[in-house]
Amino acid sequence: MTRGASPRRLGPGLLAVIVAIALAAAPPVAPVARAATPDLTIVGDARYEVVPEESLVRVTVDLVARNHLRDTAARKFYFDRAFLAVPPGTTSFKLTSPSGKPSVRVSSRRADHQILALSFGQRIAAGKSAKLRLTFNLPDPGGAAARDVRVGAALVTFPAWAYGYPNGVAGSSVTAVFPAGYTAYLEAGELRAPTNDAAGRTIFASGPLADATGFSAYFVAERPVAHVETQLDIVIGGSTAPVTIRAWPDDPDWAARVGDLFERGLPVLGDLTGLGWERTGPLVVEEAVSRSGAGHAALFDPAAGRMGLAYYADSSVVLHEAAHAWFNGALLADRWANEAFASYYAVAAGGRLDEAIAPAELTDELMKVRIPLNSWAAGESDGYAYAASYTLAARVAERAGFEGLREVWRAAAAGEAAYQPAHVDAGAARPPETVAGAPDWRGLLDLLEDRTGESYDDLWREWVVRDDEAKLLQARTGARERYAAVVRSAGRWELPRSVRDALRAWQFEEARAMLVDAEELLVRRAELEGAAADAGLRLPTRLEAAFEGAAGFAAAKAEAEAEKAMIAALLAA
Repeated sequence: MTRGASPRRLGPGLLAVIVAIALAAAPPVAPVARAATPDLTIVGDARYEVVPEESLVRVTVDLVARNHLRDTAARKFYFDRAFLAVPPGTTSFKLTSPSGKPSVRVSSRRADHQILALSFGQRIAAGKSAKLRLTFNLPDPGGAAARDVRVGAALVTFPAWAYGYPNGVAGSSVTAVFPAGYTAYLEAGELRAPTNDAAGRTIFASGPLADATGFSAYFVAERPVAHVETQLDIVIGGSTAPVTIRAWPDDPDWAARVGDLFERGLPVLGDLTGLGWERTGPLVVEEAVSRSGAGHAALFDPAAGRMGLAYYADSSVVLHEAAHAWFNGALLADRWANEAFASYYAVAAGGRLDEAIAPAELTDELMKVRIPLNSWAAGESDGYAYAASYTLAARVAERAGFEGLREVWRAAAAGEAAYQPAHVDAGAARPPETVAGAPDWRGLLDLLEDRTGESYDDLWREWVVRDDEAKLLQARTGARERYAAVVRSAGRWELPRSVRDALRAWQFEEARAMLVDAEELLVRRAELEGAAADAGLRLPTRLEAAFEGAAGFAAAKAEAEAEKAMIAALLAA
């Protein structure tokens, strides 16, 4: 699961209407211009109709311009033109009216709006009003995946503005109409719940607005479509990974971009981690719409082998999600660990692939919601947890090095446990001891320290553990020190697996009790060896076998007593 930058959403429309007022004298004098004034109001009923087959949204705005001035005996006031702001990228403007011959032209273009010059084609006298209809198109410009306006077979996104002048004027409205088959929703703004008409179209309607200048909305609609599939066979080490890229039929750019990143990125990720491709079935990467309130741009179901990537997912998200092919719960158990190293290897792979990937930055603002990573659940702390987990992974990698991490991942993938037996008897092919399941935060710490020879418990205290878990770290330190001392004392003898399993399970009280028994038996071993040497005897190997066996130290203690009695009996004889 990955967070990513969502498409940019436009804020409220630039709804200022700049109006020119002509002033005529009676008897006639030359007209003079007056500045913009609330003496004119314009109310607009805007209707946005989605036309996917033409890749555009058709906009119709029914305007009512009203002159609120009063003529005097000397002067008559009228309005004959105005300037209106509309969204950027709009085209095909047309202005009509039941009376007069109005016209429209683009006065200026800016990055976030255009200014239209409206000529009413008539003079709106004092106390009078005129109806005009402005039509234009909001086309899908193509290009950037995260563009504000997309109108396609699978996905529609666009901003909607309201039109009214001046600030505070009431009565304008906005209606958005989506064809049957689309599931439409309001991603930004406030509107009443949509309705459906007899044709199955989804209709959002604002009703009369108290203030058009304060309105903004951003709509998203999706429709199930048959994806276009591209099959890839990607060589990772000595294995071939079958990957299926499934894109919307009208978005070949997404298929090309994502397919290229997977083709180049998976082999690099495999090399960086030192792991081969272990999946038995194909990996399906499917273009999707992200509606997650948490802002996730990708979702991965490792059991099904299906990965949903948002249409706007950038290289950072794609490579992060590609790394989840390894870090997905099968290699490591905890969410924070999988996200941490998926982020770390995405950044590392980006460096090799010349893809500019900036890691999540741990800002002062995010630090205000700091939590132990073991407390991470989806919610308000996501931003902090993603940035903190990457920071932790980078610090771990700095100590372990790429080769050290490769050894850790190899052991985790093979199920090899920490605390392997100190040595193996000559000629005995004894396989490594394994454990079931992926290592959690405890097993990961043990494996890191076991396979790299470095210490990481300070990082776990700083970033990972809750307050009650910090006590476990302290108990772990004491148990590990005592275990190492007993291993040294045992020499050629191997401690039984039960001791190592207790350490692996972080059952330190149980491990300590067994280590006390082991120390006692090793003392008795020394006593027996001394007594046997004094008597010119050679001890059997039964005590060693009992000490190392699975029956527990009780059997070894019994054997020690029996051997002590045997030596005494032999001496007496």
